[in-house]
Amino acid sequence: MKPTGFLIAVPALMLCSGLAGCAVGPNYSQPAAPATTGYTPAPLPAATASAAGVSQQFVSAADISGDWWTLFRSPELNSLIDAALRQNPTLTAAQGTLLEAEENLRAGQGAFSPTLSGSFQAERQRVSSAELATAGGSVSGGAGSSVVIPPFNLYNATVSLSYTPDVFGGVRRQVESLGAQVDYQRYELEAAYLTLTANIVTAAVTEASLNGQIAATRQIIAIDQATLKILNQQVSYGGIAEANVISEQAALASAIALLPPLQASLAQTRNQLADYVGVFPADFHAEDFTLDSLSLPSNVPVSLPSALVNQRPDIQAAAAQLHAASANVGVATANMLPQITLSADVGQEALQAGQLFTPQNLLWSLVAGITQPIFEGGTLNAKRKAAIAALQTAGAQYQVTVLSAFQNVADSLQALQYDADTLAAYQLAEQTSAHSLTVTQAQVQLGGQPFTAILTAQTTYQNAVIARVKAQAARLTDTAALYQALGGGWWHRSDVSATVNSCCGIFP
Repeated sequence: MKPTGFLIAVPALMLCSGLAGCAVGPNYSQPAAPATTGYTPAPLPAATASAAGVSQQFVSAADISGDWWTLFRSPELNSLIDAALRQNPTLTAAQGTLLEAEENLRAGQGAFSPTLSGSFQAERQRVSSAELATAGGSVSGGAGSSVVIPPFNLYNATVSLSYTPDVFGGVRRQVESLGAQVDYQRYELEAAYLTLTANIVTAAVTEASLNGQIAATRQIIAIDQATLKILNQQVSYGGIAEANVISEQAALASAIALLPPLQASLAQTRNQLADYVGVFPADFHAEDFTLDSLSLPSNVPVSLPSALVNQRPDIQAAAAQLHAASANVGVATANMLPQITLSADVGQEALQAGQLFTPQNLLWSLVAGITQPIFEGGTLNAKRKAAIAALQTAGAQYQVTVLSAFQNVADSLQALQYDADTLAAYQLAEQTSAHSLTVTQAQVQLGGQPFTAILTAQTTYQNAVIARVKAQAARLTDTAALYQALGGGWWHRSDVSATVNSCCGIFP
């Protein structure tokens, strides 16, 4: 057998792929980086003020490590983040979504190739003499007689080839949109990694701050208890009025009342860390974080504004959405234009299976068709206008994302400057109030000060200690926020792509 028609059709259809012209619709180009040269209205100083013995240096155009959290020099924090990167279900979901987008892209790329399908059909049928006569067959047997055709078998084996040339680029624009969706999901995955690591650092600092506040509150309670003991002794000696003891008891009760809310917040923060790691709270047994277990990075990077748009995964994700919206305009435009379809069929048809694939039973056909939408009730035109509106929306959303990113960096940089000043002021306030409390306690015991003075001194010291702990924690938190705002160095890591391929072992 030589299926001549089919052999001619295959190269003919493939040749038609060269007829595709330029793709309709706008050609996407990455938006230019903002022309701004800084993040804050006033130039940044070379370093922050020194507080707790540390002054943070601002290093312009410095690169960011992919594991930036190790700069806090906490083995417990490093271990916690490593576990979260392996177990967090949010990352698993983001990885699965990326895989889905990649497979959709591969499926879309299949539209560039002809489709080839084969079929085999075995049929048993009976044809009436009337049907045969209608079809032009001869009927013999005299007047009033008819020919009875016995039932017969019909076998058909066919190979079909179909191809739609992408003349106006509608398929290319569709694949372009699918590729942009892959980029979007990839950057969304990067953003999920960055958010998770930053959230863990922030939660660890919050836990350390709460532990510090609890320790400070217990210290204050101990001071109040010691003062109350002295006052009880003085009352027993008749040296002071019992009203002073009652006032001190009230102060002690107020200090004790501060503990439960702090302990509740601490428990909730621990539960949040368990959630980030991907384990149940009852199974979470990580070490407690304290402010002493976390070191403040002395050098912090300040990326160039022109580089920020490439470093921030949320900006890149917004750019991918803009790219997809641009391609969708081309898809909607191509749908309004003529569509050419080419197809070829070659096969065999015989009354007996053994007669298939013989030259006399060969059949083939070549078909070329063109379809031009004429009236769709305005549907296609409305869809194209909707796609243009979506492109304009994506452009505005991209600008919003860029502005928000620059605000994040500016907020973090300015916060670090003021954090150092705040911590230095609260350290001095803590030292001064501690000394004032010691002096006041001695004077009250000697009768040189009224009892109300010690209550005032205790309150001042208590507030100063808590404020110093919070200021120390804020400095750590805002440093982590700066690393997150600058993109977190994801471009130096390979664990994301490796994890995407395996998707945490869920998929083969």
